[in-house]
Amino acid sequence: MSINVGIIGTGAIGREHIKRINNKVQGAQVVAVTDINAEVAKKIAKDIGAIFFETGEELIASDKVDAVVVTSWDPTHEHYVLETIKHGKYVFCEKPLATESEGCRRIVDAEIEYGKKLVQVGFMRRYDKGYIELKNMITSKKYGEPLMLHCAHRNPSANENYTTPMAVSQTAIHEIDVLRWLLDEDYASVQMLLPKQTSNTHENLKDPQFIIFETKSGVTIDLEVFVNCRFGYDIKCDVVCETAEFGLTDPSFTKVKAEEKNYTRISPDWQTRFMDAYDYEFQLWINSVISGELTGPTAWDGYVASITMAACHEARETGKKVNIKLDERPALYC
Repeated sequence: MSINVGIIGTGAIGREHIKRINNKVQGAQVVAVTDINAEVAKKIAKDIGAIFFETGEELIASDKVDAVVVTSWDPTHEHYVLETIKHGKYVFCEKPLATESEGCRRIVDAEIEYGKKLVQVGFMRRYDKGYIELKNMITSKKYGEPLMLHCAHRNPSANENYTTPMAVSQTAIHEIDVLRWLLDEDYASVQMLLPKQTSNTHENLKDPQFIIFETKSGVTIDLEVFVNCRFGYDIKCDVVCETAEFGLTDPSFTKVKAEEKNYTRISPDWQTRFMDAYDYEFQLWINSVISGELTGPTAWDGYVASITMAACHEARETGKKVNIKLDERPALYC
């Protein structure tokens, strides 16, 4: 069986996913595309032998399309996901699932009404080999219970369009999901601190930012978000358990000895650091579509991430600890 995929949004990430599905993933091919920039989408359609649709709604409704990937402008995500659910098709939606938690909840409710999980959210950290190994070690209980996590998300630079809230909505959102997944429990509260600011930031961006989560069981997580670190794309996650500490290592690059130095390079960007995770994510999504049972991050996970993100914003603006309140998890997601 082979899955015919339609892509809504042919910007940078959409084009990457088209190449990924057509060239790396087994069991699927891109057969349809659409984008607000029709000329770009038409050219892509011609290049790959796909059908161009004027609108996302037409693409979703087409009997040529088995499953949909949404990589369009963030405010359009909710509409396209809801439309896909109406047609009973599987949909992979890049984060965010919706721009507000209320929109995420509408998607959850629509999926519950349909009676089956159709939505997967693009939280790809769960597919990184290092994070998978961390989760397996935590789950094994070999070193007792996890007590603390020390994490960092660092980017070399951020442009003038990157603003203070985006440190959470575009950057820390990855940790918000993957750390909850690692520990298999929800957050209870969050605090945010603004340390001494780097001279490399700009007037609309507080950088770095420091986030402290506490989970329902009492695990404390500290997360540094520093998007102008200058030295590379750097991801840290160290888990302190009762009898051991373990954590992510940097990806393997060639070791260089030269000019009285001994070094390995640092990933320059997220594409390089997590390329394999993206590939694995899409292969497992296609596998689950073929099997008829999704296994990846759900609409509920997207909703929880949105609620948590809003609490982070409140904590930063008020300077207070904010309790994170969630609805009861629906049976569909248990």
